[in-house]
Amino acid sequence: MTKEEIGSTNVDVSQLTFEQLKKIRAYLQKMVENGGSDLHVKANSVIRARINGSLVQFSGAIFSKEDALTFAKELLKGRFSELVENKEVDLVYPYSETVRFRVNIFFQMDGVSAVFRVIPMKIPSLDQLYLPEVIGEFTKKERGLILVTGVTGSGKSTTLAAMINQINLTAKKHIITIEDPIEFVHKDRGCVINQRSVGQDTLSFGNALRAALREDPDIILVGEMRDRETINLALHAADTGHLVFSTLHTIDAKETINRIISTFPTEEQNRVRLSLAGVLQGVISQRLIPTVDGGRRAAMEVLVRTPTIEKLIMENRDYEIRDAIEKGKEHYKSQSFDQSILELYNEGVITKEKAKDFATSAADMELRMSGLTSGKAGEQKEGTRKDGKPTSGDDIFDLKL
Repeated sequence: MTKEEIGSTNVDVSQLTFEQLKKIRAYLQKMVENGGSDLHVKANSVIRARINGSLVQFSGAIFSKEDALTFAKELLKGRFSELVENKEVDLVYPYSETVRFRVNIFFQMDGVSAVFRVIPMKIPSLDQLYLPEVIGEFTKKERGLILVTGVTGSGKSTTLAAMINQINLTAKKHIITIEDPIEFVHKDRGCVINQRSVGQDTLSFGNALRAALREDPDIILVGEMRDRETINLALHAADTGHLVFSTLHTIDAKETINRIISTFPTEEQNRVRLSLAGVLQGVISQRLIPTVDGGRRAAMEVLVRTPTIEKLIMENRDYEIRDAIEKGKEHYKSQSFDQSILELYNEGVITKEKAKDFATSAADMELRMSGLTSGKAGEQKEGTRKDGKPTSGDDIFDLKL
């Protein structure tokens, strides 16, 4: 938008009617009631919401360019000048005492757009998320680096929150989280938890990480390893006796390792590879798959630190990691995506078509499924697992993250 269209960046709150914000609040309520995860607000377009992974039109009328600009002023108030200067702003919007949203508001070709994502107030347990048993074992580690990866909206934040909550309920530690922005709010139980928001409580991930090392932490959660400085500091923190959790937007363990190492110049990559091999405790990669009952469930690749995995990383044999993960399933409880997806199919949680769609290799998945005893999966009641539990129910991952 031009400066003329934007007008003054100083917002006089007393002149705002908040009519546009009221409209959006009504759509937010409708989305939550329909089990949605994200509301999309775009100038010169209709309002849409993501329901069970698909975008659904919510409004019949176009949200005009002028109304979208007014909405931005009503939402941001004194922070509107920050939007004009930076062209995008992250914030948490408290809709009510029980519902909060993570918001990114930004300029695009037609004006202002915003995306609201639901943040569940109640932190789910590991069992409620149907996470593999080994995830709970990661929460008992004393030091090292544990990464949760996946595409946007795959449930990384929820998994991390559940792990931190597990530690909070079972241990007595000092936990520092560095997030942008803070999503799940943790109350002190057995642990002391200091949550810091980038921009509000600290200037950057790097600054907060450096300071954290002087704040007697046992555990540090870094919302995202975005750059070389943050990765370096996280590796250093893990190497000096801390347990570090973080996320990356990578699709599996192999790509995660490659992404971390390739962030650095060629002359530093061997050092980083050796450091990563020494501190990496595990990588949890997620894909949300539609279930037979209309919900979604996370299929998970889980890399667990073993002498073999450490050796493969050190020797730059990343292409062998997936095979090592699969071979370690029985003894180390690691699992590949295809092993996880096959289990979901065998339990009757997902259909054969979805299993093949989300598999790393559809052809390999077909072969894996062809080796099953005839009729095993089909004999189960739709929407239930072998143990009789519902496949997803009010799927926590659908409240998203």
